[in-house]
Amino acid sequence: MNDNLLQKTINCDICVIGGGLSGAFCALQAGRLGAKVVLMQDRPMLGGNASSEIRMWVRGASGAFNRETGMISELEERNIFYNPTLNHSVFDAVLYDMVTENENIEVLVNTSCLDAEKVADKITAVIGWQTTTYTYYKINAKIFIDCSGDSILAPIIGAEFRHGRESKAEFNETLAKDVQDARTMGMSILLAARETDHQVKFTPPPFANIYPSDECFAVKDQGKFMLTRAHNIGTSGDNLWWVELGGEFHSIFDADKMRKELIKCIYGVWDHIKNRGNHGMDNWELDWVGFLPGKRESRRYVGEYIMTEHDIVSGGHFYDEIAFGGWPLDDHNPFGMRKNDESSHPSVYIPVKEPYGIPLRCTYSKNVENLMFAGRNISVTHVALSSTRVMATCALLGQAVGVASALAVKYDKLPKEIAKDCYKEVQNILLDEGVFLPHVKREVSILTKQAKINLSDSERDILFNGFERPKTTNGENAITQNIGDELSFTFDEPKRVANLRLCFDPDFERLSISDNSKMRIYAMKLHTGKDFTDVRVANTLVKDFKVYADGKEILSVTNNFKRLINLPLNVTAKNVTIKWLATNGCEKVILYSADLLPN
Repeated sequence: MNDNLLQKTINCDICVIGGGLSGAFCALQAGRLGAKVVLMQDRPMLGGNASSEIRMWVRGASGAFNRETGMISELEERNIFYNPTLNHSVFDAVLYDMVTENENIEVLVNTSCLDAEKVADKITAVIGWQTTTYTYYKINAKIFIDCSGDSILAPIIGAEFRHGRESKAEFNETLAKDVQDARTMGMSILLAARETDHQVKFTPPPFANIYPSDECFAVKDQGKFMLTRAHNIGTSGDNLWWVELGGEFHSIFDADKMRKELIKCIYGVWDHIKNRGNHGMDNWELDWVGFLPGKRESRRYVGEYIMTEHDIVSGGHFYDEIAFGGWPLDDHNPFGMRKNDESSHPSVYIPVKEPYGIPLRCTYSKNVENLMFAGRNISVTHVALSSTRVMATCALLGQAVGVASALAVKYDKLPKEIAKDCYKEVQNILLDEGVFLPHVKREVSILTKQAKINLSDSERDILFNGFERPKTTNGENAITQNIGDELSFTFDEPKRVANLRLCFDPDFERLSISDNSKMRIYAMKLHTGKDFTDVRVANTLVKDFKVYADGKEILSVTNNFKRLINLPLNVTAKNVTIKWLATNGCEKVILYSADLLPN
């Protein structure tokens, strides 16, 4: 290090490298569990591919009742409440606030991981460089978590990793290639457009590619052109994900070369939409163009277990399930836009029939004892990655690794020991945090089971069955009450009640959240047509209620916009009663869980 440059040392429990959704939620979950965390992010904001720099839509499991909950749904709920117009800069602020409001987390933005120190098979420190302050940071920690996507620590410390596509012979995957190679899925640059009330002309910059006809974005099938790269811009239109290159080159070392090419492509596509053919876009103007590509694939760590295509299509029934996926096997052509013939469709797409579990054993290094990882760099094959890589799945992985790492610090154990001895505790914490695990049921507290409740036996059975979402039809596994009703817990003798946990209905079908179909998948916007309407807090969420202990009001909640609430009560009482005062528009109170927690 240069003696003329500032050098700082920070001691913490956990160091997280990478501030995308997986890294942000990993740090936040560990911080909420009491660990001291440093989050090192090489960009000026958090969010990764979802941030305002890239603006890729968050996507996850298909099926209304399979959508991801936990921190990823909390982020969306916050964004809907504070950012109804879905301004991307406000999205950055909402995520940043969500992370930095926790005092256990120190966030270092604009800080790249440069080096690491290691003793035997353990990392002892990482070295970062903050470009805005010209400062070197040395982070000493017990557990290190790589959420960088590119697995930046792997080559630095000698952790085992994979890069490229496995051969069919290795795992017998149907989507694998006959011969192993170094190719990956590519990276994409997006644009955002806005509809106006007047004609808007566009003159392309000189460097832009020229695409004279729609045939440039089609494949030839039996002599006819079939448009496979749709460019129907609109509020709920296409996001041009297929403006993709780079998979035939090195996804890390050649990334900037591909960025330069992608900028030519994206401006050329907009020129085509505006000036070459009738696309009905006369009144649309270019609102934003990304200069930072969103990456799909690079290095993948090797963990104790490597997930394959077979795990995904069979439902992933793992005893140590800590997250789930449900995005299709979606293997992009490594050549992206470079090839446009009968054998070069942009993606091979195989639906996944059911949500599949992801095991904890895929999230820690096989040969570096205190290294964990979350996001698209977990221990999977290339084919499996084509499903696990999407951001909602990565967000679940980040939250799960945050739990596991906090327990590793708490019990002074290695990640592999947590996976062996404490995986059930990891699962229970995740379930308490509102995360859905397809093959693990949440148990209500003993305190709740001891109470007499003013419900019928059938209502009680539903409320405490451990399923906090429907399986086949809306409202399944929930009870309904009227506004003005009371839910009462009564004991034979006074009991100490630390917390009240409530789980409401977030409108899984999402009809009350948005009038625009794309925003019903996840409340993020790219293009803005005149048909865009502000998103709304789900009308099924309870807005106002009061809590009483032995007849005395102890808590009043107003303007709630969250699905899951964990309220500190800290009372000793024979009776705890909740009175429902208002929802966000629904005629009924829809409740999936109500639980009194002793500690």
